[in-house]
Amino acid sequence: MDPMGSAPSADFLQPLKADDPAVVGGYRLAAVLGAGGMGKVYLSHTPGGRPIAIKVIRPEFSEDPEFRRRFQQEVRAAERVQGLYTAPVIDSDTEGPQPWLATAYVPGPSLAHAVARHGALPVRSVLLLTVGVAEALHVIHGAGIVHRDLKPANVLLASDGPRVIDFGIARAADSTALTSTGVSVGTPAFMAPEQASAGTVTPATDVFALGQIAAFTAIGASVFGDGPSHAVLYRIVHEDPDLSALPEELRPVVTRCLSRDPADRPTLTEVIELCNAASEAPLRQGEDWLPQAVAGSLTERLRLPAPAPVPPAQPPTAAPTPAPGAVPTAVSPQAPAAAPGYTPTGVAAAPTQTAPAPGAVPPGHPTPPPYAQASYSQPQYGRPPYTQPSYAPGHSTPPPFHPQGFVAGPPVPPRPKRTGLIVTGAVAAAVVGLVVIGSLLPDGSAKGGNDKAAGGASSPSGRPDPQPVAYPGIDVPQNHQLMFADNPPRPAEEPTGAGVLYGHADLFFYRDTLFGDEKFGSTNGKLVLLNNSEKGSLETCRAVTRFTEKIGLDQLTDGSQVCVLSKAGHIAVATFRGRTGGAKETAFITVDLTVWRNAEPAAKN
Repeated sequence: MDPMGSAPSADFLQPLKADDPAVVGGYRLAAVLGAGGMGKVYLSHTPGGRPIAIKVIRPEFSEDPEFRRRFQQEVRAAERVQGLYTAPVIDSDTEGPQPWLATAYVPGPSLAHAVARHGALPVRSVLLLTVGVAEALHVIHGAGIVHRDLKPANVLLASDGPRVIDFGIARAADSTALTSTGVSVGTPAFMAPEQASAGTVTPATDVFALGQIAAFTAIGASVFGDGPSHAVLYRIVHEDPDLSALPEELRPVVTRCLSRDPADRPTLTEVIELCNAASEAPLRQGEDWLPQAVAGSLTERLRLPAPAPVPPAQPPTAAPTPAPGAVPTAVSPQAPAAAPGYTPTGVAAAPTQTAPAPGAVPPGHPTPPPYAQASYSQPQYGRPPYTQPSYAPGHSTPPPFHPQGFVAGPPVPPRPKRTGLIVTGAVAAAVVGLVVIGSLLPDGSAKGGNDKAAGGASSPSGRPDPQPVAYPGIDVPQNHQLMFADNPPRPAEEPTGAGVLYGHADLFFYRDTLFGDEKFGSTNGKLVLLNNSEKGSLETCRAVTRFTEKIGLDQLTDGSQVCVLSKAGHIAVATFRGRTGGAKETAFITVDLTVWRNAEPAAKN
């Protein structure tokens, strides 16, 4: 039995234990779905009763600042992924005491569980699984993400096809001290040679893992064998896989995916073409894609416990009945609790009213809905806007079938940072007023006008300078752009079509070059590559005058700083942190960005 006094209704669910939280981010937990190297996964429900999976990161990782920085970056990128064969991220908190993210619940076992229970799958199921995972990777790579930990445990089997989960999250752990102290994040048997030998990780790394997954599904075992991790990794780097038991139809696609040289591996479009060529009939996903034994086990995943009950609200307290002949006193409704550190002012006194009858609800105070009565805040939802990336000549393009799997959804405003408080009535109105007023200030704060007195620098005209805002670790895919007015700046595909020649963004990454403002034609030059002796700052960017229209990536090394003076009136320092991706896949660069919005340029002499 769990702490709530009820047991999960299916054997794949585990009851909550005493050390498990009852609520995460406003979601009441119902059961434990599983645990892994990076955290524990719980079953919960949205307010409307839709089941979701919540992964709570282990405390060891939560305490590492570099992990938190990377985790926030990866979650933001994962929220942009919208595909038919991925489990979408619907909510997250990367800044709380213990970070977490919530994804849609997939009613199906993992590939690892299905093979362990039912054995190898038939060739048709393997081909449909491979093309489904390939389409998922296409969308994931299109968002500038490399999965890095693609394995059977991260592929779920739904009734209408596979679902890939946990994409990109493993990257957050790559740079932490925990990866060298016995904490295992990836699975050695499904790593690529470049991962096992500490080489460069690219989208082709996921293609190698896809080949391993296809072979594992058809054979029922790893093609590099079992045993200690170091022995498996040695075989991956130095020996050929054992494909003796692999069905002949699957050899072309698996052999190419398992090439040691990433450049020799097929693109994802080629993987899909090879799978279709290996099939006796055109591949079409449907309810019959799994063998009957596996499909029959999916029904147990639909038998879930009911959503955890919400604590009942306290009934309203009736005012005492005045004694006969006494003069009735005014009754004021209880004021809502104010946010910490805030005292509402200028709020008119509540109107006088007589005491209600015992048990009655006072006029003008309707009973709140059940979720407003809960002891925790209602979860917020939202997906940051994103435009699906284009592909440069020579790069793979989405396959013609299932085109809807590669179209990003409509933009949704970014989710507000959760506060854990329910603010109502006059307090909410006052807080909203402060936020609106603050957003109109140049630095986005609500300080008023004495930034200079608080230590801020002054612009050439004497007005206080805006405060800098830092955005570390932004991944910008090739042929994408950044707008400094966005908070945070998010990579967007360069605009095309009539009337939008080269666009009007503040910073472009096109092929192997950075451009400022209008690509191929900034009228007065907006980029300055700083020397080693120059420190990137607002003052430095105002002082330098050696403007250029473009900067090639061959001029940059890790730590190189570039001043960007945008025509929109913003000044930024972009610190280059490297480039990933090969000639056959989407490349992207990583930059740390510091932005002074609406900053005055240098004074003209």
